[in-house]
Amino acid sequence: MCAMRIAHIAVRVDDIEEARDFYEGVLGMKEVRSEHHREHWSCHLTDGHIDLSILQYDKGSKTKEALAAGDKPCIHHIGFEVDNLETGIEELRARGYEIITAPGVIPVKFRAPGGTIAEIAPTGRFLQEATK
Repeated sequence: MCAMRIAHIAVRVDDIEEARDFYEGVLGMKEVRSEHHREHWSCHLTDGHIDLSILQYDKGSKTKEALAAGDKPCIHHIGFEVDNLETGIEELRARGYEIITAPGVIPVKFRAPGGTIAEIAPTGRFLQEATK
């Protein structure tokens, strides 16, 4: 089997502006393009290694694409690495995001805009776990 890496993650949200603020402001991603097509707005962001698309479907959209993963915000979770875990946790709390993980547990899961679940971990954590 050929080697694969995550190159794109799409997250359905109810408020694209709130989500953009979160991914840019908290996680440091950069917007590369935004557009409206196929009954939704999409905002593509990157950290230089992955394309993250936040999607907001038009109200009342009933296309197969719009309903493919349900009509609510969704993705189980996505993981982000941070240089300083404690600073990351403090910033999440300061912005009012709900920390879901019990204290001391790593990765630290939290509820991101739109109700999706995300997590932060120290730099190198995910690669280290992936090679075990």
